[in-house]
Amino acid sequence: MNDMTPMPPPPVTKSGAVGVLLVNLGTPDATDYWSMRRYLKEFLSDTRVIEENRTKWWLVLNLIILSVRPGRKGRDYDGIWNKERDESPLKTITRGQAEKLAAMLGASDTPVIVDWAMRYGNPSIAERVEALAAAGCSRLLVVPLYPQYAAATSATVCDKVFEKLAAMRAQPVLRVAPPYYQDPVYIDALAKSLEQGLAALSFTPEIILASFHGVPKDYITLGDPYRDQCIETVRLLRARLGMSEERLMLTFQSRFGPEEWLQPYTDMTVKALAAQGVKNLAVITPGFAADCLETLEEIAVENAEFFKHGGGENFAAIPCLNDSDLGVRVIREVVQRELMGWVSLAR
Repeated sequence: MNDMTPMPPPPVTKSGAVGVLLVNLGTPDATDYWSMRRYLKEFLSDTRVIEENRTKWWLVLNLIILSVRPGRKGRDYDGIWNKERDESPLKTITRGQAEKLAAMLGASDTPVIVDWAMRYGNPSIAERVEALAAAGCSRLLVVPLYPQYAAATSATVCDKVFEKLAAMRAQPVLRVAPPYYQDPVYIDALAKSLEQGLAALSFTPEIILASFHGVPKDYITLGDPYRDQCIETVRLLRARLGMSEERLMLTFQSRFGPEEWLQPYTDMTVKALAAQGVKNLAVITPGFAADCLETLEEIAVENAEFFKHGGGENFAAIPCLNDSDLGVRVIREVVQRELMGWVSLAR
């Protein structure tokens, strides 16, 4: 006998919106020892970042690095901390990028919600993916804010997104924006930003360094395309600006530990140029979408000191694209391209 009991109506759920999640590297919540320790432990425990034997690395990390490095890095962060908001500049800028992108996207035939997260620290990727889903986003575009792809940056963002989705019964449909290292809009923005930065200086640099975050050389040997993409970015930037390899040089910064990293090293190059008699030097950091400890302290403070102590006279760290109009236009171009077929955005 057929059961004639009527089926209950389906539950009412919010859906149909598209979420755009901008993701940057990460930030500590504060500069004190324990906040720094939590942040560094999460960062340096990532197997994409440190591909060492896990037992050996656990001992080094927990018995040595996390005893000494939090205090030292906390002092570095103190020097650049946004005291007004009580947060790192990276957090301030990434929030600004998300807010300005939302305003710049304009009207669309489908609601688009822009949010932001950090791979390490807060707000976390898991928290913001959950928030976007709760807001009715049945489709999600994740945008790693790294122009050049590396397993230790772009891939680990995907790892964390996938980890969160694996725990969700009702998953949003997912897209991940690719690296944009050769995008004409990105290259043009870098060129204009550099031209504006140089025009504002009281001196003319003899040499400009394009400094990218380094990775161990072994990572490239294993197949990471990062180095090639950095080289291509600088090649295109030189062509756009009409600069030679001698005027616009490529270097890599932020090496960590005893193994060989990508060369030439930024700090060693800065010291060598000063020793060779170069008096005026500028540095740009095209691999960073937002200024952070590596640009504001390592480049603008530490490497400036190397240069001047070595005999150099004038040193300038040109700001990243950040949440400037140029910078947000680059992100908008990436987002609009990747949302095709999902939404129709007014251009």
